[in-house]
Amino acid sequence: MTQNNTPDDPNDRGLTFDLGTIIARRRALIGLGVVGVGAAMAYLAFGGASQAEPNLLGTAADGSTCLKDPGETAGPFPGDGTNAKSGQTVNVLTQTGIVRQDIRPSFNGMTPVADGVQVDLTLTLVDVRNACAPLAGHAIYLWHCDAGGRYSLYATTDSNTCRGVQITDALGQARFTTIFPACYDGRWPHMHFEVFATAAAAVSGDASLLMSQFALPGDVAQTLYASDPRYVTSIANLGQVSLTGDMVFSDNSAQQIAAMTLTLTGDPASGYAGQGTIGVVI
Repeated sequence: MTQNNTPDDPNDRGLTFDLGTIIARRRALIGLGVVGVGAAMAYLAFGGASQAEPNLLGTAADGSTCLKDPGETAGPFPGDGTNAKSGQTVNVLTQTGIVRQDIRPSFNGMTPVADGVQVDLTLTLVDVRNACAPLAGHAIYLWHCDAGGRYSLYATTDSNTCRGVQITDALGQARFTTIFPACYDGRWPHMHFEVFATAAAAVSGDASLLMSQFALPGDVAQTLYASDPRYVTSIANLGQVSLTGDMVFSDNSAQQIAAMTLTLTGDPASGYAGQGTIGVVI
């Protein structure tokens, strides 16, 4: 499906729209009544958002280390109650069925299913200041675009696919079954996530402990996009961006970018198994 990156296209408005919408410290933007790309750029210039955060390392008992994840923008389509579409607040976190492992199907009365290469993802949440100890009982909200670069509830208003919450177990792990996201205009392929202290707290983005993003590995993305026609628009988009030049990831250190990049094994035919670690400071 060819995307139309015009000002009227709700699917993918590219880098300019990402900058002009829900920048990392969106609550401050909302409080200031800031709207538009010029104001958002000025806000960034004065250090209000997307600044590099210092590395904060933790060391586990076995000598391994963990890294605090930097906070990042929620992107244009968080669906967590902190923004609105057509004047209506969009909060998927209050919907029955949002706590689920398989986030490919729609839920709560909606029926579309996200079509794409399967990814079985395990995310491990750790406390950086407490010797990288696993954090149980925390909620992780994961969301991303589909194989065509569209975000549910916004571009596809009849679906709420590629969105879901899981609760971390005793090992600090949360598991999701989803699809590999597209690479849309102006952004490196990525997934968004928010961390909440409890399931009960996960009813509004205002209560999140961390809001950040995962990058997808470039070699995997290139191979998949070239082999699967469902991702046809991603081929050219990926060729025009880089991970180190991405508007979200570029201001982080090499160590942070490495920690924010998912590890994937598998292939386009059989799907992928993915691992990611989220480091927070409690």
